[in-house]
Amino acid sequence: MSILSDLFGDIAALFFPRRCAVCGEPLSPGERMLCTLCRTTAPLTGYWREADNPVARKCWGVVPVEHASGFLFFVHSSGWRLLIHGFKYRGAWRTARAMGEWYGRCLSESGLYDDIDVVVPLPLHPFKRCRRGYNQSEYIAEGIAAQLGVALERRCVYRRRNTASQALKPRRERARNVEGAFAVRHAERLAGRHILLVDDVMTTGSTLLSCAGEILRAVPDCRISLAALAVSQRELGLDR
Repeated sequence: MSILSDLFGDIAALFFPRRCAVCGEPLSPGERMLCTLCRTTAPLTGYWREADNPVARKCWGVVPVEHASGFLFFVHSSGWRLLIHGFKYRGAWRTARAMGEWYGRCLSESGLYDDIDVVVPLPLHPFKRCRRGYNQSEYIAEGIAAQLGVALERRCVYRRRNTASQALKPRRERARNVEGAFAVRHAERLAGRHILLVDDVMTTGSTLLSCAGEILRAVPDCRISLAALAVSQRELGLDR
């Protein structure tokens, strides 16, 4: 059976070669999701190795977080934008999980996230989740949790308001748009734990910080850290 399976796999690869999620070139044997060139030239931030980094500074004076980092810079004119849009809007959820695994390995190697107890994905409103079919942040969080060897908690934090897209809002209105949008249930599952709150893309940080603040209000004895798969250089003040 395995011989037939391998044969059909080889035939499928011949006519429908797997392609890199960034550049679109066919993947070589042993490559997964990304070609070697794109993986080695990825716009990684390195922030997961630094307690003091631009993402962490976005939180200062707003929400008391333990650590905060982003994995990639969101580069608008590159294939990395296509990769992110692939799992946000075109159903490529396997890419989201694979990227979460890569990020999770880096978080694990850094040593700063060794005492994380539970990973929580930023929730989607049920209407948006139903329309999209899944929450991409859950798959990123799933990959991270697997690499950190900790639990994934999908149901303790939820959206009680279906907010308009942050991408369509001016910077000044984004915090107001997500004010009161999140709530916590089963707070006892998070009590006394160090939570890693995960999102796909962080621009101004309003959404992540609003959610983190609500968790801390509902569960005052927890600790919280933030992880975004991609971050905006412009919003971090790094493109000047």
